[in-house]
Order: sequence, then C-alpha cells, then structure tokens
Amino acid sequence: MKGGANQMQKIQMKTPLVEMDGDEMTRIIWKWIKEILLEPFVDLKTEYYDLGLVNRDATDDQVTVDSAEATLKYGVAVKCATITPNAQRVTEYNLKKMWKSPNGTIRAVLDGTVFRAPILVKGVTPYVPTWKAPIVLARHAYGDIYKATDMKVGKGKAEIVFTDENGKETRQLIHDFKGDGVIMGMHNTDESIRSFAISCFEYALDTKMPLWFATKDTISKVYDHRFKDIFQEIYDAEYKEKFEKAGIYYLYTLIDDAVARVIRSEGGMIWACKNYDGDVMSDMVATAYGSLAMMTSVLVSPKGVYEYEAAHGTVTRHYYKHVAGEETSTNSVATIFAWTGALKKRGELDGTPELTKFAEKLEKATLTTIENGEMTKDMIPLFTGERKVALSTKDFLTAIRRTLDTL
Repeated sequence: MKGGANQMQKIQMKTPLVEMDGDEMTRIIWKWIKEILLEPFVDLKTEYYDLGLVNRDATDDQVTVDSAEATLKYGVAVKCATITPNAQRVTEYNLKKMWKSPNGTIRAVLDGTVFRAPILVKGVTPYVPTWKAPIVLARHAYGDIYKATDMKVGKGKAEIVFTDENGKETRQLIHDFKGDGVIMGMHNTDESIRSFAISCFEYALDTKMPLWFATKDTISKVYDHRFKDIFQEIYDAEYKEKFEKAGIYYLYTLIDDAVARVIRSEGGMIWACKNYDGDVMSDMVATAYGSLAMMTSVLVSPKGVYEYEAAHGTVTRHYYKHVAGEETSTNSVATIFAWTGALKKRGELDGTPELTKFAEKLEKATLTTIENGEMTKDMIPLFTGERKVALSTKDFLTAIRRTLDTL
C-alpha cells in the first residue's frame, strides 16, 4: 500500500458484490467512499441497484426485490442507508404510495438475522463504564409488528380467526370494545424462528462469543414461548456439545432481566432479540458505546448469504444542509465498515486474501485517523485524546486516505 495507489496494480475481484445505493447524505458519502478509498486500490466489481426512494417509486419497489434476489445469487451485498417513507415523505417525493421498508423487504427474501456490533476506537469510552468488549445485537429479521396488519376500530368485538387447510375455524377473543380503539394481528413462522436460532448459534461459534436470548414468555405464553422452545430444542440437539467444546455458553432469560444483566456486564456477548426488541436495543447499545454512526450491521442468512450496511439512517438534516451548499461533518465510519465487511467476506469466499487484507487495512486506517485526533464533529465530545480536529465530511475521508497511503 505504501507509495500510494498510482504505483500499485489494482486488486482484482473474482465475483461481484451486490451494491445497493441509497438516499440523502449517505448516498453522497457512498459515492465519495468509492472514489477516495476504494476505486484507487480495487478493481471494484459490483452489480448495481439504485434503492434511492425515487427509483423505488419508479419501479414500484421491484428494484428492492431484484437486489435481494441478486444477493441470493452472488452471496454478498453492501447496502447504503435508505428512506422508509412516512406520510410527509410521500408528499415530499410525490410518491405513488407509502412504500414499505426496503430493509424489511430484503430481510424477508433472505430470511436472515441482523447482527449489529459497535466499532470500538481508542479514546472513546462507553457511557456504561463496565463495558470493556463489544455487545453484538442479533435481531430477528422477520415478522412481528414489521409484518403486522393493524386497524382502528369502534365499539364491537375483535377476534383472531384461524382457518386450517380443511376449512375448520378456530376463534379467540381479542377484546370486546366499548368504544374506539386499535387492534393488530402479527405472526411468525417456525421456519423463520429456526433460521434465526441457527444463524445465532453459528455466529456465536464463528466469533467464539456466548449467546444470550431473551423474550417475554411469562406474558406471551404461546407466541414468545414458541421462540424459547425452538431455540432450546435446536441448542440441545445440535449445539450444546459444540458450545461446550468452544468454551462458550447459551443463556435464555426474560427480556427485562436481560436488559438489567447487560447494563451490569462487561460486554463480550451476542444478545439475540426478537424483531422489535432488537430494533430498539441495538440503538440503545450503539448510543451507549458512543455513536450510532459507529455501529455495523450485517444480515446473515442460514444459507450463508451476507448483506452489510451501516446501522444508522440517511442523515436527512445534513443532506438538506449539503443541498443548500453548506459544509457538513457527517460520520462515515459505519458506511466505510459496511464496504470493508462486504469486501472481507467476498475475499474469504472467493479465496482472494489480498482483497480481505486491503479491507482490514482500510478499517485500521479509519480507526487510526480518529485515534490520531482527526474526526467528524459528532466524535469531538466523545473523544478523550488531547488532539481533536473536526473535519468536514469529505476532508475526513481524505484524511483516512492519507493514513491508508502510509500503511
């Protein structure tokens, strides 16, 4: 790497990555990361899909499905942050409809589990002082309220009705409403829960980290209890001996107990959560480690398919400043690590160690740049080093490039 990119031959890729472009400020950063940090060193091969909201609307969201199916084909994807539209976005972008979360669509196709881990950097101390090692959040990526049907109701009776394949009906009362209210019907499948469990157990073995799993089975005696039972059945039948041999353990506990245990812990575990719990707790854990902009996210399917992205959103406020011609200082670390994660996995699967080695160097260059006191503005209050220089979005990427050229 020494001597700069111009004096070296570009690293070749055997198989393309599936590249999913996104929205707003992260879309701007995406382009700059490629131009400044990747393309000078790697002969980047990608199958490109534009998941920007405008193109999702133009293709009736078919581009999202196509990108997920391409990921099944090629095995590794890297995704930019995308907008999940609300009513305000429908008006702002003049959308045909309020399209669903692209992440939710992709997760449903891949049937994967989302693993989110903090990026630790010297000089940034977690808000929870006992945390010495990363806590990896494993989020079930299917069902629950993200695939729910809900409605407003008035006075009357709400029931769950299940009709089996022979036409037999089973009914259960939800509530006898005396006035206005709301109801929701949500579901999960044994197949998806099993995939979730297997992904978690395999990831724990890969990373040599203990696995915690938590639900609220004392209240949800059928729905949540089903998760607990499936995890335990698979662990006892397929993973107990493997875990013992690896020197790690599996722990089931209630979600509220898990929260209390996590806060008192030193970290260093995988915490598996149902979809909603994982959504919320991953942001809590990321913020407590320092910043959501320093949180990686990888969707792992039991079929061995990987999709890498940042855990944060599209940084709308900075995008509006950028469009207005103002300078921004947007943290790009998690987006860089999405690319490096995908490149490392691509190199591992293709047997191209030079690609994996480059991605590791880029990660080291990114962290070294911050540790040397050059960072975006959001990191300044968190950093305990003596030298602190706040850089603009593009200048931070350029600083990483300077560091990379010395490694």
